Formats: sequence, C-alpha cells, structure tokens
Amino acid sequence: MCKEEFILKNEFAHVSIKLDYSSNGVRLMIKDIRTQKVNYLDPLELESLAWCEHMDLHPILDPSTSRWKGKGQSDFEPV
Repeated sequence: MCKEEFILKNEFAHVSIKLDYSSNGVRLMIKDIRTQKVNYLDPLELESLAWCEHMDLHPILDPSTSRWKGKGQSDFEPV
C-alpha cells in the first residue's frame, strides 16, 4: 500500500495526488493546493479519462465555468 503523495505544478495549476484506501475500493485523490478543493476518481472514471480526446476536456478546463465564480455562485458554497 503506497501512501506517497505526488505534487504536480505548472504556471496554471498546483495539485497533489495520492491513492485513497478509505473507500470500498482504491481511488485517486486529487487536491487543488491553492483552494484545498479535493475530488476522488475511481478506476472507471480514470479509464474514461484515458479514452477521451483532449478536446473532450475543453469544457472542464475553462476556469470561468467553476473556479472563478464568486461566493454563493458555486454548488459548494452557501449564498
């Protein structure tokens, strides 16, 4: 069981990734270091990423769709 955390950083993003064993199966934990937002991807979700084309990711790579919203405009923050 590897508990090692990896840090990936460039001019656009700064994230940590590690394996998460706390669920019913192993998942990949991805954490945005700047905002502390965490998300988990299971093997099916990861395989789907492997099969998609880069252009399929364009809608979620646009920071104006989620990251640049003000307080109360996100599903995760109260109004």
